[in-house]
Amino acid sequence: MSTAPPPAQPEAAGPPIAVVGIGADGWEGLGPAARAALASARTVLGGPRQLALLPDEVTAARIAWPSPLRPAVPALLAEHAPGGLAVLASGDPMYYGIGRTLAELAGPERLAVHPHPSSLSLACARLGWPLEATEVVSLVGRPLDSLTLALHPGRRVLVLSADASTPAAVAALLTGRGFGASRLRVLEQLGGPAEQRLDGSAAAWPHPPGDPLNVIAVDCAPDGPRGTLTPGLPDDAFETDGQLTKRHVRAVTLATLAPAPGELLWDVGGGSGSIAIEWLRAHRDCRAVTVERDPVRVGRITRNAAALGVPRLQVVAGPAPAALAGLPTPDAVFVGGGLTAPGLLDACWAALAPGGRLVANTVTLESEALLTEWYRRHGGELLKLAVSHAVPVGGFTGWRQAMPVTQWSVVKPAAPVREVPPS
Repeated sequence: MSTAPPPAQPEAAGPPIAVVGIGADGWEGLGPAARAALASARTVLGGPRQLALLPDEVTAARIAWPSPLRPAVPALLAEHAPGGLAVLASGDPMYYGIGRTLAELAGPERLAVHPHPSSLSLACARLGWPLEATEVVSLVGRPLDSLTLALHPGRRVLVLSADASTPAAVAALLTGRGFGASRLRVLEQLGGPAEQRLDGSAAAWPHPPGDPLNVIAVDCAPDGPRGTLTPGLPDDAFETDGQLTKRHVRAVTLATLAPAPGELLWDVGGGSGSIAIEWLRAHRDCRAVTVERDPVRVGRITRNAAALGVPRLQVVAGPAPAALAGLPTPDAVFVGGGLTAPGLLDACWAALAPGGRLVANTVTLESEALLTEWYRRHGGELLKLAVSHAVPVGGFTGWRQAMPVTQWSVVKPAAPVREVPPS
């Protein structure tokens, strides 16, 4: 029985780079291959703490990463890789580590990665938590509010700290978000001789800042009502001046937009930012830009995004369609306001790649006429969404109908189609 030869590997685009994960146990915790890679290197790049863990037998020049790091990486690789380069990383270089950046900028085929147990693996080992069932949030170079999205009753979360002040900041955020009863355990210097654990509740966190090398374990326990992962957050979850896609219409709109990991949404006429925010909440790799002309609403959108766990939302201040110029190509576009602005729908349609989705909502007759014309020219689906709520009527109960919403949705075809000329 013959076997097929292994697939050919791409030729490396430059000299190899050794990427060595190192823990708090330092040189003693490294395997023979990792030690050999460091001993044979002429230059070692890493953080000051990591470089200090190397013994004198590593004679390579030691260079600390500059700040900001990412813009400096290409020049450092070009200068030092030809002579033999090793890079130090904390724990597993490919898990929230420098390995990802190096793979993107230098190419994965150039990397010889020597992983070490990550701080997350060590934390789960100490706590008896299954790693695959534990949420992980990194606050290294990321806003504190990023943690909010991971908070759900009964969930276990590991937080990668930015520094010694992170545990107290996490405790304050948990308390402010209604999770003050949560148990926090701070695991410092995992795997090293100075390893220790601090314990307490979020609402009464008793410990001063300790070691900057720490991981926070959170047992989520809510003080208030539970949250949800599905589209259609309660309207009162948003700060608003009334410019808000209401809950039930919002849920239908998000289902029609159909977010998927890695996709980019343009939310044009952001209002309170609810559509873009719920798009981002669908998956941590979703991306969104919201465009809003009113500077007061711009601030409100930013606050809503932070409060609901998606501070990564990009907010562009300015009128559309002018403010759309230069934005990256969207996978989906939602237009929630300003439909009658000259050229707006044309600009959104032109920006979409084939297969991209466009959804537009309106409550006015003028904009409805415009959507009807676009529906006639491009097809898609035209809906009327009407929601009624039961309200007291004297001693009885009756229906109060909200303003009906006209929604047009369409997928841009992969090949040009003959448009129906405007009537």
